[in-house]
Amino acid sequence: MKLSTKTRYGTRMILDMAQNYGQGAIQLGEIANRQNISLKYLEQIIRPLKQADYIKSFRGAKGGHMLSKAPEEITVGEIVAVLEGGDTLIHCDKDPEDCERVDACLTRYLWMEAATAMFQRLSLITFADLITLKKDVCQNKIVDYLTAEPESNPVEP
Repeated sequence: MKLSTKTRYGTRMILDMAQNYGQGAIQLGEIANRQNISLKYLEQIIRPLKQADYIKSFRGAKGGHMLSKAPEEITVGEIVAVLEGGDTLIHCDKDPEDCERVDACLTRYLWMEAATAMFQRLSLITFADLITLKKDVCQNKIVDYLTAEPESNPVEP
């Protein structure tokens, strides 16, 4: 399974905003430059995040965008669900009547289980957690860090 580019770039955009949280509104062009993402694409990505109240926008000379909540209050799972259109991997999970095989399809339950596991895990990781990662952790131990119990976390405060 691959997450959409919209989700990957949107997660990077939210992380960028989280890293600059508390410093005022940020212009989307700044994020586009820092993240090497097209400004036009970020303009499309930001819409559903604003509608879901994760981002506030301000007009004017000092206008821009900022997170509506603190980074520790926003999980990766929430953002992925907004940008992927829900917390499912298959359309018949939420709309079983759309599938003619729903009564006999055993793989439907497999994909429902996989989606549940993925979103449960992503919902435990906040953007504040991602900010605390050190460069060596990101390059070498990210799986260990993100799956470790909090008390055995390899990142020092």
